[in-house]
Amino acid sequence: MNKHLIRIEGLAVLALGTYMYFSNGYNWIVFLLLLLLPDASMLGYAFNKKAGAYLYNAAHTFVTPLLLLFAGMAFASGFLTMIGFIWLAHIGMDRMMGYGLKYETDFKDTHIQRL
Repeated sequence: MNKHLIRIEGLAVLALGTYMYFSNGYNWIVFLLLLLLPDASMLGYAFNKKAGAYLYNAAHTFVTPLLLLFAGMAFASGFLTMIGFIWLAHIGMDRMMGYGLKYETDFKDTHIQRL
């Protein structure tokens, strides 16, 4: 049941991040180009599982995109806000699809399920 709640939560974050992005008038091409960018963090697995899990998890927690959104609002920076919404949408999309934070044991071991 928990993995279903996490997936529903992911759908909600994806929908909200996408809605907020487009309601602010940001470009859809930029959205599509940058939506998968956080997955570049998987390159850490080229070194080892520990580095891979650390980098992947750092790019797939809500902390950084939320800080970007707060900074974007505080400094009236549309760029920071735009990146924050895209990043949130990406994390939501991943969680909706069942891709969770990684354990150091293997790329397929996540906090949601074993892939």
